[in-house]
Order: sequence, then C-alpha cells, then structure tokens
Amino acid sequence: MRGAGETGFRGTDVLGAGGWWRRKSSPAKVETYTRWSFHFFALAEFAAVGVPFGSGAWRGSALWLPSVLAAHCALSAVTASRALDWTRGRRPRPVRLMAAFALVTAAVAVVALWTADHGPGGPGGKAVDTAAGGVFGVALVFAAGVTALGVRGWRHALAVVAAHAVGAGGLALLLGAPGPAVLASMAAVLLGGGFMATTSVFSVWLLDTVYRLDEARETRARLAVAEERLRFGRDLHDVMGRNLAVIALKSELAVQLARRERPEAVEQMIEVQRIARESQREVRDVVRGYREADLGIELVGAQGVLTAAGIDCEVRGEAGGLPAEVQSALGWVVRETTTNVLRHGDAGRCAVEVRVTGGKVVLTVENDGADRADGVGASGGGSGLAGLAERLRKVDGTLEAGIAGAGVFRVVAEVPLAVTDVVVGEAAS
Repeated sequence: MRGAGETGFRGTDVLGAGGWWRRKSSPAKVETYTRWSFHFFALAEFAAVGVPFGSGAWRGSALWLPSVLAAHCALSAVTASRALDWTRGRRPRPVRLMAAFALVTAAVAVVALWTADHGPGGPGGKAVDTAAGGVFGVALVFAAGVTALGVRGWRHALAVVAAHAVGAGGLALLLGAPGPAVLASMAAVLLGGGFMATTSVFSVWLLDTVYRLDEARETRARLAVAEERLRFGRDLHDVMGRNLAVIALKSELAVQLARRERPEAVEQMIEVQRIARESQREVRDVVRGYREADLGIELVGAQGVLTAAGIDCEVRGEAGGLPAEVQSALGWVVRETTTNVLRHGDAGRCAVEVRVTGGKVVLTVENDGADRADGVGASGGGSGLAGLAERLRKVDGTLEAGIAGAGVFRVVAEVPLAVTDVVVGEAAS
C-alpha cells in the first residue's frame, strides 16, 4: 500500500480507451443510447427495402427510388437528432427541418408509386413493383415515428400518425391506385406509424424521467449538506444568542453607571469580560465538536444520508473502544467520502467497513458507479482526498484511493492504534 503522500486519483489511467463512454453520467448514457437507436432506425429503413437493389432489381428509371430513399434516411437521422435536442431544451424546435423532411417523405412516396406503375417490365418488373410498394409504406411509417419526436404529447403524436396515414391514402388515390389498395396502404401506415410514434414518445418520456431522477438525487445531496450547515448554525445561535444579549445589556448598564461616576460600572464591565470569555469557550467547544468527528456518529449519519439519497449503504464493524484521535481521523474520512459518493459518480451501492488488524484500524469505503473521471477524489485542497491524506499523516495514518474494478471506487484509510503524544499534539494544533 502506498503512503499518504503518494496517494492520487488514478481513475483517468484506468479508464483508458473506454473513457469516452465511462466518463458519461447515467442520464447521458441513456441519451446516447436513445439517439443512436434512432440513427439505427434510419439504417433499418434503408435495409428493409434496399436489399433488392443488390440483386439487380433496381435498374433503368427505377434507380431513382433507392437514391431518393437514401436521402430520406439520412435526413431522418438528422431530424431525429435535432428533435431530441429540442426535447432536452438545447435548441429550438426544428420546424424548417421537419417541413423539409415531410417534403422528402412525400417525394419518396410519389416516386415509389410512380415506379410501381411505370417501372421496368419483363421478368423483374413484378419484383420492382413489390419493392416500390414496400418503399412507399416503410418510408411513411418511419417518417411518422421520427416526426412524432418533434411534437409534445400523445394527442399530437397520434395526429401526426393520422396525417401520414391520410397522406398515404391520398397519394395512392391520386395516382390511380384501386380502392382496396388505398385502404390497405392507410391501414399499414396507421398501424406501423402508430407503433413507431409510440416508441418515439416513450423514449422521450423515459429520457426525461432519467434526467429528472438524477436532478432529484443531486437535490437530495445538496439538502443533506444544507441541513448539516443549518444544524451548525442553530448550535452557534443557541450558544451566542443569549450571551450576546446579556453582554449588550450589561455594557449599556455599565455606560449609564460610568456617566454617574458609580463604582459599580467596573464590576459590570468585569462581568462583561467574563461572559465574553465564556462565549469564546463555548464557541470553541461547538467548533471542536463539529471538526472532531466521532466515528460511530459519522457511520450512522453516512448510512442515513446515503439511504435517503436512494443508495444502498452497508456498514460493517464497530467504532466502540477506539482511541478518540483515531475515531476523529477516520470519522473525517467517512464524512468526506460520503459527500463524494453523493456528489460524484452514479452510485447505487456503498459499503463501509471498519476492522482492527495488526495494531491498526483499517477503514474501507467502496462504491460503484464511478464512471466519470471527475468523480470521487477529484476535489483538491483541504476539502478533498488530498486534505484527508494530510489529516491522516498527522496521526501516522495512510490513505489510498482509486478505481478497484469496473466502475468501483475504493478508499482505504489506515491509522495505528498506538498514536504517539507528539503526533497527537501536532494533530491537535
């Protein structure tokens, strides 16, 4: 184990080539997955009807159809990406892009129907007619799903699907398709587009929910820190409020007595001095109690705060019987690592273990969800792991922190049971 002076955050070294993905928070990962799913839909659209192109079915005037479909698929991916940005509030609604996408969709539908009627004849003509009909339906189905990303609410999404179904029937009717074929086209677009639109709306809802849960988790962490600050403020108010009021009254009385040249003024000022010194002592006691962490109290508090934040926290070991200096040093480790677990990473589980072995106390804090390079241990100065290492060094302790597996961050603090008087004096100073 390395000494405290050599301790550093080693997450960046361990992340390696996968750092781009592992640095992302859980909501950002869900967003990336959602975004690329819609990009994959664009590829799936072309693959669903573009296979006959490799078999030689597309030839002559029919070559226009796969070309237009490829442009439609590319524009579909761009529209989906911009619409997702709009749902996240990063850019305005892509109205013009959606309008252009609707026009390209209509162009694909028209070219597909025209190809089915005027495509190449001969033995391969029937295959071209079938493929063109597939392009007509698939393009409108996927277009309905992508366009649904650019609207809010189920009613607007259903309206988009209905509009595409009516448009499919209208185009087929205008180009002379028989009645049964028109109804079949409308039904196919209505069912397929409804499924794609439902997928789009649900994906957006799920993404928003994940972000809101992450924001709620961060809010709980901030509230826990604010509650601790309020507790400290209440303690100071309880200590100083009454004493300051007494000092003010006695000082005013001393002023009045001094103006009358009464000897009791001296006695009142002596009493003011005594109360002021007593107030200083009480404030030091409050601050000392706040700074000198009790390991047992900190373990219970850490478990309560992490559980309230939705993190499964397991505490093993007992703090009873340990020297006060050891408890204070390790209590600070528990307090700081708990704060880091709340503020950084995306922890779902945290384990804290205290054990005595070989004449020293070993505290281990381990949590999962250490996916970001700016996670636990990135804070510097006296408030981060560097500050803990400095504090432990004053009691002959050591600290080691870093990635201990896939997404697992571990902090190990060791403090000897026999703390020398010199070291204790330095820590107290």
